[in-house]
Amino acid sequence: MAPVALGTHPAGGDFGRLRTEFALPDGFGADVLAEAEAAVMDPLQLDGDREDATALPLVTIDPPGSKDLDQALLVERRPRGFRVHYAIADLAAFVAPGGPIDREARRRGQTLYLPDGNVPLHPPVLSEGAASLLPGETRRAVLWTIDTDADGEPLSVHVRRALVRSTEQFDYETVQAAVRADRAHPSIAALPVLGRLRRELAVHRGALELQLPEQEVNADEEGNWRLMRRPRTDVDAWNAEISLLTGMSAARIMIDAGIGVLRTLPEAEPDAVSWLRRSARALGIDWPAEAGVAELLSTLDPRQPESLALYADTTRLLRGAGYTAFDGTAPEVSTHAGIGGPYSHVTAPIRRLVDRFATEICLAVTADRPVPEWVREALGRLPELMSASDTLAARVERACVDQVEAWILADRIGDTFGAVVLRAEETRAEVLLEEPPVIAKSSGEGFTEGGRVTIRLTAVDVDKRKVSFERV
Repeated sequence: MAPVALGTHPAGGDFGRLRTEFALPDGFGADVLAEAEAAVMDPLQLDGDREDATALPLVTIDPPGSKDLDQALLVERRPRGFRVHYAIADLAAFVAPGGPIDREARRRGQTLYLPDGNVPLHPPVLSEGAASLLPGETRRAVLWTIDTDADGEPLSVHVRRALVRSTEQFDYETVQAAVRADRAHPSIAALPVLGRLRRELAVHRGALELQLPEQEVNADEEGNWRLMRRPRTDVDAWNAEISLLTGMSAARIMIDAGIGVLRTLPEAEPDAVSWLRRSARALGIDWPAEAGVAELLSTLDPRQPESLALYADTTRLLRGAGYTAFDGTAPEVSTHAGIGGPYSHVTAPIRRLVDRFATEICLAVTADRPVPEWVREALGRLPELMSASDTLAARVERACVDQVEAWILADRIGDTFGAVVLRAEETRAEVLLEEPPVIAKSSGEGFTEGGRVTIRLTAVDVDKRKVSFERV
């Protein structure tokens, strides 16, 4: 299903004030740009040989118009399973440890995405040019080859530096339509089968997938800002499973070697799960005693209001995510409860700082070489740097959506809207409007989670990005 535009704001509003409020960087310094231009002309010579894998018919799947392409894939059926080739942009070939680009990347942490343009982690000459896995271009990459059995469980993992050439650039909707018409590109014809198998394994592991609708802001042809509800397609989920498979493989490599950096989330406390069971009971959702949280979530229909409410409640089980670095001593918490196992970020180095370091560890360990000293020296600070950038990214994303919500609703004070109650308290509730797709707070009494209510817009403060509702 394509994104549904359910609200627009006339051209003229911009996000400049928001950029100033969050002190977002505007461009790069001259030293960073000079180093990037030099790196394009003369990339770093790294340890080990670089395999020529340009014959692999890799393809990319990203949002429409993307230029910072981190990953390219090829999924093959084999007599007793599958083979996944997953090429990841090799940023280490362009970023000298301790140099201007490296220092600036550590300061930023990750790419920030705003409706009127992103704030990139690396200079665009790299992130949208020489490092990006653009179609038809020979690029430096880190190539993961993962063989699985017939059930999708990994049997072997091989990671090395390579030269690759993506053959096609696809977006999710195009691939979804092709799969539906039974004419998927040969390079990803096996993705639906493997993706479904990996989803089944994820449920068995206890991975939690919350199918809350995503709010998305973009501009139409006239320059109007649109607030959209973007349902998650099957292709989104299958493509994510390939990234998760790679990240889990990387985590296992690092744990076995006793050095690395993991994305971690502690298991939910038993009391929290008991509370969620009570919430499901109140919503009228049948939860068999023998079923875990992941099993229950996998059976819910995301179109139903009670499902949306339970997804919202389940987010309380996913608090406390962070990064755990270790060198010589195994970490106390090495798993991610939302994924159901150990996991590391290695598949988005153009857009996320930590991936470059974790990748270097995997390359060194599997080649039986010492982990580079510049990586070891950075391990202690990476969790702090990434946590700070994650917090900023979440705040900026929320502020952008809040701003567009305020713009769209500014002329509708006094109007009433249908909504689904996501979370309820005594005199207020968090609600999801049916049109436009706004998530907001409403005052009132007698709210029931999962119930449908009518609410009235009482006030809008565009400057503060605040909207106020009350139950009718």
